[in-house]
Amino acid sequence: MTGIVLWIGQLFGGSQGMAIAFAFSLLLNFGSYWFSDKIVLAMYRAREVKEAEAPDLYSIVHDIALRARLPMPRLYIIPSESPNAFATGRNPEHAVVAVTEGILKIMNREELEGVLAHELSHVRNRDILIGSVAAALAGVIMMLAHMARWAAFFGGVGRDRDDEGGGGIVGLLLMSVLAPIAAMIIQMAISRSREFLADSTGAKTVGNPLGLASALAKLARANEIVPMDARPETAHMFIVNPLSGGSLLSLFSTHPPIEERIARLRAMAH
Repeated sequence: MTGIVLWIGQLFGGSQGMAIAFAFSLLLNFGSYWFSDKIVLAMYRAREVKEAEAPDLYSIVHDIALRARLPMPRLYIIPSESPNAFATGRNPEHAVVAVTEGILKIMNREELEGVLAHELSHVRNRDILIGSVAAALAGVIMMLAHMARWAAFFGGVGRDRDDEGGGGIVGLLLMSVLAPIAAMIIQMAISRSREFLADSTGAKTVGNPLGLASALAKLARANEIVPMDARPETAHMFIVNPLSGGSLLSLFSTHPPIEERIARLRAMAH
């Protein structure tokens, strides 16, 4: 992504506009990272629960946190029948694990342990930070591509730059189309690799890959029947893609195929 930003800078020519876009994008993404837990929890009307309200859930998370040597995260329940879960928070000390009402109804203890271990692995592996860095760079690329389209439209690039390797207006137009696509592909690759890692780390933490494999199979079937009313910009946070299969956005999923995740977990068990 840094390479794409440098490529855009070469085509754009002017460093001032790129610096402004870079700073603005970093500011937005820093705020999103710092307040991500509050933003997403409010978005899904999640409510915090204590040990007395959800003793079984609290017990499982507390046990996994001890095994993973993590602080006990805050627990939230989302009022949705669609089974799913996510973790957020800027660091392990401010971590949040949220589950839907639906997932608590269909999972047995081993499956729920697998799901919660997966989510705590995102906290342990600092995936919120990694995702935020990727989002910051992607934001810079998107903003510069948008600026480039306007610059090309108004002839903002001097023709004398065409012979200097900058590409001129044609280069700007190509970049404004290709750069966002490249950024999206890189983000997808990062997100998918972190999902595989969280599966592996979570399964090792509880010592039961088949529990998570069974949970993923259940979640895949249940989300086809009862898709979640989720926002596309937060879909990557959930353990399985909450967007309905009919959505065009599902073609650009940030999650690896469920079948491949299950196959890897079963291979771990053997």
